[in-house]
Amino acid sequence: MKSSAILMVGAALLLGGCLERRVSITSEPPGALVTANDVELGRTPLEADFTYYGTYDVRVEKEGYEPLRTKAKAQSPIYEYPPIDLVATAIPANIEKVTTWHFKLEPRSTDQAGMEAGALERAKALREQVR
Repeated sequence: MKSSAILMVGAALLLGGCLERRVSITSEPPGALVTANDVELGRTPLEADFTYYGTYDVRVEKEGYEPLRTKAKAQSPIYEYPPIDLVATAIPANIEKVTTWHFKLEPRSTDQAGMEAGALERAKALREQVR
């Protein structure tokens, strides 16, 4: 009986748990395209898995709004530090950590939209001159 209990505990430790790391990203307005460290994640609202905690270079873009380039941090919980991480991994349970990021985009000014249209017209005219 005692050896069976030891075997059961040993088997449970060998199974180990699962540490899930996800980031939940929202924006104002929704539907913005999010890129983190040059990897396109999708349109907000979204959830994505990640492997490493730390600081990420984030780009958030939506038509009609100023593109946002910033840094966002995924803070490591205490159970991810050595040697606690070995124990957390060995526990036969799923541990889930969700980091939340929220970004607010500013509407693009109409002056800038006009400047872009003017720049395109000047580029087309210059292209015709070169030909």
